[in-house]
Amino acid sequence: MKTGPKQCNIGPKYQDSAHLRSHTLKTLKNFQGVGAPCRLYSIVVFTALTQQQNTMAVPKLDKEIVKKRVKKFKRPHSDWKICVKENWRRPKGIDSRVRRKFKGVTLMPNIGYGSDKKTRHYLPNGFKKFVVHNAKELEVLMMHNRTYCAEIAHNVSTRKRKDIVEKAAQLDVVVTNKLARLRSQEDE
Repeated sequence: MKTGPKQCNIGPKYQDSAHLRSHTLKTLKNFQGVGAPCRLYSIVVFTALTQQQNTMAVPKLDKEIVKKRVKKFKRPHSDWKICVKENWRRPKGIDSRVRRKFKGVTLMPNIGYGSDKKTRHYLPNGFKKFVVHNAKELEVLMMHNRTYCAEIAHNVSTRKRKDIVEKAAQLDVVVTNKLARLRSQEDE
């Protein structure tokens, strides 16, 4: 079985050159191939430099996000009848096998399926979402820019979006949808 080149992940913890140098040397020891260490070193240094230039707020979350259950709970008999939609409704019938929790039937949601409190409502990027409608609402996130990221509301105009993105860059706040609607306007 062939294995590809080892991946090198330079994160925010390698901001100073001493950490970067030691990490690079460790990576070079694990890497094999003729002429490859020089290429790898240049890639590592280039990656570190580009990340230092584009510094944004780093998420404070140090715990891995684990969703206990990703699959949605379906309403019983939603696969039998078209008029019964998939959105969950608790069965209330006196003979319902699902309500009585028979073996091999649809599972019912309960408190045990909840995700970890410390990572609940976190996005995959490590931030919690905060919907913003104007540039002034970003000031709330100024002190919490490592916990919350901004998401521009869907009904904000293109002109206001530009203002919000500029203000977010000044306040060092991450915006999840900063390219929305701006990209299509520049193409035209």
